[in-house]
Amino acid sequence: MTRTVSTAEGFVAVLKALPKAERDAVVVRIARDKEFARDIADLATIAKRRKEPARAFRKYLAEKRGG
Repeated sequence: MTRTVSTAEGFVAVLKALPKAERDAVVVRIARDKEFARDIADLATIAKRRKEPARAFRKYLAEKRGG
């Protein structure tokens, strides 16, 4: 386990151990922070789509341009 993963797991464990009202207050604060909210949305999308097949970037661009 990397140090980053270990830190993340420790942070999540502490967050889960908080009483619900305190945990909710932390989550709301994170959600209201535009940068955190964007990062969370991006990471959730990556996790959701991780098993999709990869495609070449040029092919993606061609599809986006209608070609």
